[in-house]
Amino acid sequence: MSAALPNPAGFTTTTDALVLASVTSPVEADLIAEWLRTQRAGHPETRVDVVTLTGDDGDRGPDSGNADMARLVNQLAADEQRPVVPVRVFWIPRANASTLNRVVALLPGQDPYHPSDRAQRRILRTDPSRARVVAGESATVAELRRQWQETTVGGSPRDFAYFVYRRAELALERAEYRILGPQYKSPRLVTPEILASSRFRAGLEKIPGANLDEARKMLDELSTGWSRVSVDLVGVLTRAISRGFDPEIDYDEYQVAALREALETHPAVLLFSHRSYIDGAVIPLAMQENRLPPVHVFAGINLSFGAMGPLLRRAGVIFIRRNIGDNPLYKYVLRQYVGYVVEKRFNLSWSIEGTRSRTGKMLPPKLGLMSYVADAYLDGRSDDILLQGVSISFDQLHETDEYAAYARGGEKTPEGVSWLYSFIKAQGERNYGKIYVRFPDAVSMRHYLGPADGPIGADLDAKRLAMQKMAFEVAWRIQRSTPINATALVSALLLTTRGQALTLGQLHHTLQDSLDYLERTETPMTNSALRLRTRDGVRAAVDALSGGHPITRVDGGWEPVWRIAPEDEHAAAFYRNSVIHAFLETCIVELALAHACDAEPASGDRSTVFWEQAMRVRDLLKFEFYFADSAAFREHVAAEMGWQDGWEARVRDGGEQIEELLRAKRPLMSNAMLRVFFEAYEVVADVLRSAPTAIDAEELTTLALGVGRQYIAQGRVRSAEPVSTLLFATACQVMGDQGLLVGADEQVDPAELTERRVAFHRELRGILADIDRIERIAREQFFAREARRRAAAGRRRPR
Repeated sequence: MSAALPNPAGFTTTTDALVLASVTSPVEADLIAEWLRTQRAGHPETRVDVVTLTGDDGDRGPDSGNADMARLVNQLAADEQRPVVPVRVFWIPRANASTLNRVVALLPGQDPYHPSDRAQRRILRTDPSRARVVAGESATVAELRRQWQETTVGGSPRDFAYFVYRRAELALERAEYRILGPQYKSPRLVTPEILASSRFRAGLEKIPGANLDEARKMLDELSTGWSRVSVDLVGVLTRAISRGFDPEIDYDEYQVAALREALETHPAVLLFSHRSYIDGAVIPLAMQENRLPPVHVFAGINLSFGAMGPLLRRAGVIFIRRNIGDNPLYKYVLRQYVGYVVEKRFNLSWSIEGTRSRTGKMLPPKLGLMSYVADAYLDGRSDDILLQGVSISFDQLHETDEYAAYARGGEKTPEGVSWLYSFIKAQGERNYGKIYVRFPDAVSMRHYLGPADGPIGADLDAKRLAMQKMAFEVAWRIQRSTPINATALVSALLLTTRGQALTLGQLHHTLQDSLDYLERTETPMTNSALRLRTRDGVRAAVDALSGGHPITRVDGGWEPVWRIAPEDEHAAAFYRNSVIHAFLETCIVELALAHACDAEPASGDRSTVFWEQAMRVRDLLKFEFYFADSAAFREHVAAEMGWQDGWEARVRDGGEQIEELLRAKRPLMSNAMLRVFFEAYEVVADVLRSAPTAIDAEELTTLALGVGRQYIAQGRVRSAEPVSTLLFATACQVMGDQGLLVGADEQVDPAELTERRVAFHRELRGILADIDRIERIAREQFFAREARRRAAAGRRRPR
């Protein structure tokens, strides 16, 4: 059954009808009886039989012993061509209910969509327009029986009656959400529908030791749904856990309109970037505020604690177990659950990164849940599924303090009631600015996987490769659509000064080159970033970050100055890292130029050295950042160099010509953006030079933390920032990729391995020397601009 209005659905002048009335109170029985009298009066020649169903116990339908179900069984056997018309009373809540009323609606008996008998009578006295009899679109008994035989198991008349009941409930739900709006759409009766499916039963029989009761428990654990009360409350709840942020989320209205159109034709998976626990609440709120269909957000079952589990389940959260590799039944049930949701055209959502990024930059995409969605597509459950990236970004986050502690070697705080209290409390301690949500163009699953009946479904390697490309494309679009904010640009600048404070004028004029570059590359920026064009905008940005968040303001002199203290460097790095992608290719151009400046190429062509070094740096950073494929990357680098006519000839000439290219380049960003990563790699490579032949990543990280702290004390690294478990984890990946980490059971020549480790360490030192050169040029540019600024001001300010 599918829903359709007007109410007289199924009544014609020639066909009898069976009305299936869902009733929960005498008031509703009277309203439906009145509706039936009206229908019969309008169609006197039509015979209308009525079966009233009461005693609903939720997803499993009326009690199997209910006499009403017995009558339904008899009525369904009487006439195969008779349409079945589902009917019930829909109670419309008061418009513009207050926040208090929305919270009260959570209490037993206070649900405005399911008012008590007493409340129903009061509504009829005071505002009868809020009680409406709704009929779902009809289907004939024969049509329903055919669907039942094609999709479910169980051949008894009572099984068929339960199937009809479930279809009636779904038809009524669809009729009602058309009145309320698409944001109220929610799957119902999921567990009985899946359990009755012949597809599900056939697969279950292939799993050794699997049984229906255990599968039912797993489905109950997974099943979720938006109660209408929770939809009304979602804004209130999200505001509660995001106190301190501007209540107006920043959207791109054109992107919202495109998403609305796309969701009208295909189900979607909304894959969001993940920086905060708030992200999972922002997605449902964004859908509700823009009157888009709701999403069902996957979350780790570790968040289902205390009262949070039931509450979040009613808010569309699907809790999944963390470790399911050795549980084939759970994996099967989860796959079938995802397939069912997709087939019914409901939307799913989870973090494409799988977990929060504690560094500020995007993590590699995780393919686990996505593979289940791909299976649903390849099984023919939808002709296409959209992978909709969602960028969620913030001016500030209080969680950066936690990430900084973790970078220094701290442990993650386990979730619980006290943790939740502390989280919400911290959210209200100050103003964190705005939340930004962007919806880049969606990626078509059909485009990457081909037709559902194509060859890729039978080729696991081809499927996995296609999924990797698909996921990276989604992540790339998320990254490119994320607007650059003032917090990140100011943090990036002040991190380069190594604790030295800057005046407002110095901050303002130094930021202009970065803003010019972002405008030239058409990189999206927030209003706060655009306001950095003015001194007032810069002042607003640094004042918002002052007090160690992560900037310290120093007063009492000729004028205020701002700096980042050593203890705040890790927090500031989180913000800086969120914008590196926008400058990544221009940074690599700088490193390739600096390397080619002094290198002696075997072929005599320094342009070859330039391109080889650009590709080498790209390879070393591939675990940190997203890159275009090799061909596209070369095109991007060439475009970056397009700011200088005849650059290729000047690179071939080498020496002073390349030096002049570097001195003419604006901005010079590799010191600001990439130094810390190569310093972290260099610390780990330094430890690895004298490490045992066989060493694992955990042991190497522990040793590197100790050595790194020594180097901080000795001043051998510029700051505390590169001494980070987060950066060292990626450094270990790089070492492994270079073949420098070996297991205890691997046979290698220790001398040859040590030689390669020493050579790699030397290579990293060379890259850092190139960054030093670029930094010197950048500082010369800074002082030249400062001199011009002071000359224009007509006086010399104290330094």
